[in-house]
Amino acid sequence: MHKPAHTSTPIASILAHRWSPRAYDEAATVTEEQLRALLEAARWAPSFGNTQPARYLVGLRGTPSFDRILSTLNPGNRDWAHRAGLLLIGVMVTTNEKGDVPYAEYGLGLASENLVLQAVELGLIAHQMAGFSPEAVTEFFGLPDDVVPKVAIAVGSPADPSVLEEDWRIEREKAPRERVSLEEFAYEDAWGTSAFSE
Repeated sequence: MHKPAHTSTPIASILAHRWSPRAYDEAATVTEEQLRALLEAARWAPSFGNTQPARYLVGLRGTPSFDRILSTLNPGNRDWAHRAGLLLIGVMVTTNEKGDVPYAEYGLGLASENLVLQAVELGLIAHQMAGFSPEAVTEFFGLPDDVVPKVAIAVGSPADPSVLEEDWRIEREKAPRERVSLEEFAYEDAWGTSAFSE
């Protein structure tokens, strides 16, 4: 199922086709080659002073790591994410030999956006989630104190929305994508003064 963004001017196709579906094909797998490409894309994201704070915990479906990550998701996310071929937890390393890493969360965000855009390039889908237990992730994976889990990501192949079974979930999957207008998004001169006319 494709839901390209309706934009006021053309943008790169990979950006227009990125969205966050929940309908995954549980028969499909994510290959090691695809996994490498996803993580290489994330690895080459920009970061403040090249501090590279982003790291990922990886769970391919059928592995104990997948089951661990799945168990940390909130029930609403577990209901659909179990069909994904790959679950990841994005974590940020908050200190290095110089002390606190500046903008570590921003660096992880940039890396994760690279990862999900690479998924689009590979014909996969990705959905980022805040609904998980960082405490459980820290315990299950033995994370040091300066490594902070911030995002869970499901990756896999798309399926028909009917796999979501419940009508409200299916309708949410099919619903049009929405964003604030460009006029509300960018301002100049003063807050509320649009940089664009309608």
